[in-house]
Order: sequence, then structure tokens, then C-alpha cells
Amino acid sequence: MSDESSNYLVGLNLAGRRVVVVGGGTVAQRRLGLLISSGARVRVVSRVVTPAVEGMATAGQIDVVLRPYQDGDLSDAWYAIACTDEPETNAAIVAEAERNRIFCVRADIARLGTAVTPATGRYDGLSVGVLAQGEHRRSAAVRTALLEALQSGTVVAESEPVVPGVALVGGGPGDPDLITVRGRRLLARADVVVADRLAPPELLAELGPHVEVIDAAKIPYGRAMAQEAINNALIDGVKAGKFVVRLKGGDPYVFGRGYEELEACAAAGIAVTVVPGITSAISVPAAAGIPVTHRGVTHEFVVVSGHVAPDHPDSLVDWPALARLRGTIVLLMAVERIEQFATALVAGGRDAQTPATVIQEGTLRGQRVVRADLATVAARVREENIRPPAIIVIGAVAAFS
Repeated sequence: MSDESSNYLVGLNLAGRRVVVVGGGTVAQRRLGLLISSGARVRVVSRVVTPAVEGMATAGQIDVVLRPYQDGDLSDAWYAIACTDEPETNAAIVAEAERNRIFCVRADIARLGTAVTPATGRYDGLSVGVLAQGEHRRSAAVRTALLEALQSGTVVAESEPVVPGVALVGGGPGDPDLITVRGRRLLARADVVVADRLAPPELLAELGPHVEVIDAAKIPYGRAMAQEAINNALIDGVKAGKFVVRLKGGDPYVFGRGYEELEACAAAGIAVTVVPGITSAISVPAAAGIPVTHRGVTHEFVVVSGHVAPDHPDSLVDWPALARLRGTIVLLMAVERIEQFATALVAGGRDAQTPATVIQEGTLRGQRVVRADLATVAARVREENIRPPAIIVIGAVAAFS
């Protein structure tokens, strides 16, 4: 019998070794993913299995034997899990495992097995396991807290010093919780952070006092020169032996000039790590209850930059072709010129009654949603005094709520 207060926590190398799971219900289903990822040769013995377990078998990830448990099923196993809904069957499985010196987890009454499963998690090559004397909610809560601490940089698990270089990190649409795990981890290791105006400011507040923060929005000399100055700030930081994070709003490669910065660093011989971010083009509509695609409604969506007018010589957008599309159009940086864009779409054949929704400060506490159509959206933007940052969604889905 197992007593969690005296359990010896150990990591098993199950790669290529047989693991037998008796039972094919939801309890087994939850255990199978980690067993598969560990490389174990998993056999499930059960009268019936869930569709998910059946799918694992169909994909060749596990073997399934559709019958009741029989004595001898554990004969070639290194590890076993008894998770049927029949206590007497689970007891028989544990008894066979005892005779064959096979460690066995009993899912229904953990103390009656010879092994227990900790609450586990993985982070950047680490495996974290927590046992709490049978208090499974407690062990899960502590496991989750440890992972969050590692992800946020509150607990540092690095054995090597930070190597100078640049990370282009997408900060997401605005809510600091929507940065990726990897982005937050690299941000916690930064010596220098070059931050855009739309980068979540709460993330900067988490940085240590030793971290130099450069506000890219305040770099002078106009737009083109500002980009050159940003590139130089990244390069100079690395040459000074520092790890530099370029923190952007959204995704670095969605109208974020991220690739320009990568090219500048590459030309200077500097290694760059690119961390994708959650782009506002998808997440901000979602925060307002709008899916950019929906079955039977739209089969495509297009993301368009609105930083130049449709008739501007620098415009690369085929507005007549865009107007002929039947799907969703998401306009970024388009609030100031929305009347011109709406006019161009209607002139190109898009119905003037096509729903158009404007979301200001999406995912943030001050989020505002203004609903209109192509004929009225410009007037509604003026009436409601909408200001950047804002996303404009055009198409049938824009009417969803």
C-alpha cells in the first residue's frame, strides 16, 4: 500500500517500454497523453474506450485490446495503471502487479496502489512533479503556481548566463496576460527592453530596476529615422554585452516592422530570436465577440493596413479586388481614414449595408465597441470620438455579438 507522505518521487524512463493501462474512460484518457509523449509502448485493455482514446489507437499512438481485464495482462509491463470503474478489478490488477514486481497506480483508491501519480508539468526542459499526501487539488495548485512562477521569471531556472543577443517579442493585443509564455520568459531575462507604444505597459512594470527601458515611441527624427534609431539601439545594446528584448504590440511580423529589425541585426552579425505574438487582427475581434471566420458564413479573412489612403501612390492594396471578396476584412491603423476605405469598398461593389464594427482598445479595460455598416461607419467613428488603437471588422461576422 502506498502512503504519499513517504513516497519516493522518481522519474521513470519509459521510452520503448510497455505500459499497460486497464480502463478506457476519461480517467485513462487524461493519463495517456504524457505516457505517449514519454515514448512508452502503451497498451489499453478495456471493454469500451472513449472516442479520444480510439483516435489515439487509430493514429498508431497506442494499442487497444477491447475486452475485460484478464490475469496475465501485465506480464510484459514495466508500469501499470488500474483505472476501471470496478473496484474489484482494480484490486486484481494491483495484486497481479505486486506478484510481478510492477509498480501500479490505482486511480480510484490511490493508497491501495504501489505508485501514485504526481501533478506534473513541463517547462523549458524541466519536469515538475508535486505530491501532497493525496490532496490532489493542492498538488495541482502548487504545480500550476510553480509553472507560472517559472514562466513569469519570478523563479529563474537557468543554469547558464544570458548570452547577448536580440529577441523580437510580440506582446499581444494589450492585455498583459495575452503575451506568450516564451515571450514573458525572455522578457524576464532582459538587460534592455526597447518597447513600442502599443506594448502592454504592465509588462514593463514587472521588470527589475537594473533593466534599461527605451521607449521607442519617443525616439526622435521622424518615422524613417526613428526606425534606424531603433535598429541602432538593438545593435548597440548587444555590442555592450547585453540581452535586448524588442517588445512590440501584437505580432512582430504583422505590420510591426519586425523583419526590418531582424535584417538590421543580421547585417550586424547579431543573433535574433523571434517570438510570435497574438495579433490584434484576430484577438481584438474575438474579445468583442466576433469570430473572423464562421462556418457557412465566410471562408476567408484578409488583414489590411490602413496607414495610407486607397488613392495614395504608396498603397499596395488592390481595393477593387478586396471589395469583391465575400469574407471578412480586418483593417488595422485605419480609424483616421475609415471614410476613404468605406467609400473605396462600396465603389468596388461591396454592399453599403455590410456590417462594420469598430473596437477601440481591444482586450483592455477601456474597450469600446461601435457597430455600424459601411454606409455609416465613418459617421459613427466621429460621433463616438473613436481614437487609435482600434480595429475595424467588415463583413457578415461583424454583426455577431
